[in-house]
Amino acid sequence: MKILVFVKQVPDTDDVKLDPKTGNIMREGVASKLNPLDANAVEAAIQLKEKYGATVCAISMGPPQAEEVLKKALALGCDEAYLLSDRAFGGADTLATSYTLAMAAKKIGGYDLLLFGRHAVDGDTAQTGPATAAQLGIPQITLVSSIDVQDGYVVCDHVLEDCVQKVRAKLPALVTVTAEINQPRYPKPINIMKALKKPRFVWNAEDLEADKSRSGIPGSPSSTKEVLEPPKRNADTKYFSGTGEEIAAQIADMLHDEHLI
Repeated sequence: MKILVFVKQVPDTDDVKLDPKTGNIMREGVASKLNPLDANAVEAAIQLKEKYGATVCAISMGPPQAEEVLKKALALGCDEAYLLSDRAFGGADTLATSYTLAMAAKKIGGYDLLLFGRHAVDGDTAQTGPATAAQLGIPQITLVSSIDVQDGYVVCDHVLEDCVQKVRAKLPALVTVTAEINQPRYPKPINIMKALKKPRFVWNAEDLEADKSRSGIPGSPSSTKEVLEPPKRNADTKYFSGTGEEIAAQIADMLHDEHLI
């Protein structure tokens, strides 16, 4: 079994600045980390590898410094890493990103299962995984809180607002996972050292034989017209003291005075 797990480097801070002209995140000088939900996807892949045996390939699209999240994925137990890095990929929306990721999956080939985190914390669209499945023409299951592989199918718990469905899809298939699926492990020092010897590849647009009109900005039909900061509001904090009953009465009086009750 071959599992492809897709990881993204995201800003390790809430103080993110946007380019006023392009609307893209300005990543220069900002510390980065592995997207938290992608860590859940990596953990899910490693657990399947430990249970059934598999080759797990970590893939990321981004600038050269995105190699850091791939190093972590290797230290966590992935077997190979692929960095998709080219100026032609820059400024991509989710459609152009999914095209590039799908081209990488085709080039690697022989895959059975593709794993994504539900969404990236810097974009929060939850579109890239499903769009990649569409690009490849394979079934997808999203919002997954448990995963298993049985008789050529991936079997998952699919989380909805009011229930959980048991869903299966014939392999090859793509799955996006939620934070509830597992608790990501920490890399052990010995595995960090072993990761340095694992295969790592860097591919550009030519390596992928990618159509540059479908990559980066040219391949992105969506664009940011304007970026606005939310208005800042002063919030007055009021503290209450006394017994539980006294505090409850004070809160009720305040809400009444504000015409909220």
